[in-house]
Amino acid sequence: MENDKALLLEARNATGNAYAPYSMFTVGAAALLYNGEIVKGSNQENASSPAGLCAERVLLSAISSFYPKIGIDTIAISYFNKKNNKSGKPVAPCGICRQSILEYQLQQQKSIRLILAGMEGAIYIIENIADLLPFSFSGSDML
Repeated sequence: MENDKALLLEARNATGNAYAPYSMFTVGAAALLYNGEIVKGSNQENASSPAGLCAERVLLSAISSFYPKIGIDTIAISYFNKKNNKSGKPVAPCGICRQSILEYQLQQQKSIRLILAGMEGAIYIIENIADLLPFSFSGSDML
């Protein structure tokens, strides 16, 4: 429980690193790795849409680059909407990010937990990314 609170705080803080001048919707993600390290990512927009990256895929890229053999235990995701100064309900990964997290989970062969929240309000705990993508596509579909 304390680890979850700390990880969510890291994700909330990571929203401050987002580059979102077009949408004004800053997203932060933080992962707790099995070695105890915490890695963060934030969304990075680009005027040449869809060249930007979601916070979750920035996070996964950082993990695979700096900790390629270390599994992910939990990912916390939060956001802040600068247009209306609201973020009181949980945010969920987009479809591409769900698929990307699921691919990482399949690779490590262990469930990845998600903590989904805004800056305040309700918090959702998802025990397995597959629960957010029940009809997923994987390498086994290509055999």
